[in-house]
Amino acid sequence: MIRNVAGAVLALAGATAAVLSPFRAWYDGRHGRDYALDELFTGIGGAKADLWWSLLLPFAFAALLTLVGLVLRSRLLVALAGLVVLGFTVFWMVRVGQYEGSLTVGGDGAGLGDGVANALGGGVLLLLGALVMSGRRRKRERREDRREAEEPRAYAPPAGPDPRATPVSDPYGAPAGDPREASSPGAYDPYDPYGSEPTRTFDVPGQGRGREPDQGPDQDGTGTGSGPR
Repeated sequence: MIRNVAGAVLALAGATAAVLSPFRAWYDGRHGRDYALDELFTGIGGAKADLWWSLLLPFAFAALLTLVGLVLRSRLLVALAGLVVLGFTVFWMVRVGQYEGSLTVGGDGAGLGDGVANALGGGVLLLLGALVMSGRRRKRERREDRREAEEPRAYAPPAGPDPRATPVSDPYGAPAGDPREASSPGAYDPYDPYGSEPTRTFDVPGQGRGREPDQGPDQDGTGTGSGPR
């Protein structure tokens, strides 16, 4: 967007300079609008040309191409306008040089005037504007950008090692990589002060499968019964 705006400013400045150049002196005080367009092909003469059949016509056509190119954001049209301005200016310089024998530049109004400089500068600005402009984007690129804007973006994990794969020390006492962390739920843990060992059953003497009370002496004869002697 910024490139298109900057290119449009340069192109408009170049087109304006090109259109105004025929109203300035081109050679020996003679304005560009005094040179007929057909004199570029038949030879330079001294007759005064009609305004719309002078050098103003190709420069006005170049300005029209510039406006159309800016509306359509076409770099090709803007560059073509610059080539038209530069082409007719250089062609005129060649024909005048053949007619005069040589081209001179003088500060007292003799020789090439500021109208030629305006035309050359306008053509260069048009070409620079075409180079700066980004032009129209292709339909495929616009569809891809629209699709990316509509689709939700997937979360990208931060770069670096996975924090879940790195052992973390227990702030309450268990060191990193403690074997208790890998133990299965319900397994016996010797470090558990509250005893997570599975429940065990113990025989209580005098109950269950143990010796019954009020029985006679033991088999070895050393014991006594529970009754009185």
